[in-house]
Amino acid sequence: MNNMNPKSLIVIFGATGDLAKRKLFPSIYRLYEKGNLSEEFAVVGVARRPLSNDEFRNYVRESIENALRQELNNEQFVSHFYYHPFDVTDTASYRQLKSLLEELDDTYHSNGNRIFYLAMAPEFFGTVTSRLKSEGLTATNGWKRLVIEKPFGHDFESARKLNEEIRQVFSENEIYRIDHYLGKEMVQNIEVIRFSNAIFEPLWNNRFISNIQITSSETLGVEDRGRYYDHSGALRDMVQNHMLQMVALLAMEPPIKLTTDEIRSEKVKVLRALRPISHEEVDQYFVRGQYGRGVVNGKEVVGYREENNVDPNSNTETFVAGKLMIDNFRWAGVPFYIRTGKRMTEKSTKIVVQFKDVPMNLYYRTNEKIEPNLLIIHIQPDEGITLHLNGKKSGESMKTTPIELDYCNNCIDGINTPEAYEKLLYDCMHGDATNFTHWDEVAASWQFVDPISEVWENTKAVDFPNYEAGSMGPKASDALLKKDGFHWWPIHYHQ
Repeated sequence: MNNMNPKSLIVIFGATGDLAKRKLFPSIYRLYEKGNLSEEFAVVGVARRPLSNDEFRNYVRESIENALRQELNNEQFVSHFYYHPFDVTDTASYRQLKSLLEELDDTYHSNGNRIFYLAMAPEFFGTVTSRLKSEGLTATNGWKRLVIEKPFGHDFESARKLNEEIRQVFSENEIYRIDHYLGKEMVQNIEVIRFSNAIFEPLWNNRFISNIQITSSETLGVEDRGRYYDHSGALRDMVQNHMLQMVALLAMEPPIKLTTDEIRSEKVKVLRALRPISHEEVDQYFVRGQYGRGVVNGKEVVGYREENNVDPNSNTETFVAGKLMIDNFRWAGVPFYIRTGKRMTEKSTKIVVQFKDVPMNLYYRTNEKIEPNLLIIHIQPDEGITLHLNGKKSGESMKTTPIELDYCNNCIDGINTPEAYEKLLYDCMHGDATNFTHWDEVAASWQFVDPISEVWENTKAVDFPNYEAGSMGPKASDALLKKDGFHWWPIHYHQ
């Protein structure tokens, strides 16, 4: 793998869209600012709008200034951006794009290296990739890579079909399926916390851990994504990808080395070990919710069914809680609880590892309830880890008192924490696919999620809306843990 700054042309399909504006352009700029991009790169924006290069460069400049909240004083940077108005179904569009890329290859000495980034509606993924091949854009003497965003299909069958189409053009090791959670600093830290600390790895199993909880909550509603979201729902939008990826990283066996293939191979084993849920069992293991009206950050907000482009009788879930069992030697008997939802109390992603109680409570005479040890991994907005232990109160008595050991990543250097997309773009340019999703992972997670979707789509949720905006989800989500003798740890848990 070349550690020099790679030369490449980055072609962004959907360059006038939200993702490019909010994430991709600012991330490319930050890579450039840090010296992680050589001057030998160019970005070609492709979209329907008829823009000139100058108009596009202004658009890029604005998007970066919004993201950085300051003026962009580096004119040299935007000179690397070019625009190509485009019609996905028109052969001539692809031919013109091809000659533009050949021209830029000469200008920037990029050796024919090309990244095709599809930041567009997924229904065009197949069309675009097959045209890239038929019109000769992938016949290049450098390397070629395809970057695609979720959703990768909407169930296993559609994902398989899409994968077959794309694999006609790009081989598996040229396909970079983005799951932006895998670019987050603390998600990557899960492996480090586990595999480089002698105090955790020996305890990381069913003898010492009673349950693991993963919460990813948002305060936002569906905003302007109503049309997309109403056909997707939280299960497809969050569980099939981000939540299951975090489960895989928490549960995987230590890989024999830290290479892409070895790490992926262990993650796939976890997804294959997930206990499948039959149609009849969905209600025992999973809970769905939909937000009604409520108060978020002091403002009254409408319920999901009153949002723009949402069916007033919508059956779509905006909240999911589930209990996952991993039937393998390390985890047999340990529930992994996940929950994710919109319009919840606050924006937060965190993992709580709850250790089993000590075999015998020596302090029971004092009628003390000893709190369990917890390891909390904070992924966003705060990044860091907290370890909850028990100690002795100062003074004569033997009373215990809870203590917290806290490490906050972004309190120390948070300003420099790279945006997930910056890390992922950099990895893609260097040909490192470790933090991207392999087809085997996509397939296994759809196969796990599909039976749940099927039941939910075919049975009307009679109690929707069943949680107030601004709450932590429906009551049934608490009951799911209660029947196992557990409870959700609050987002801000202080003993």
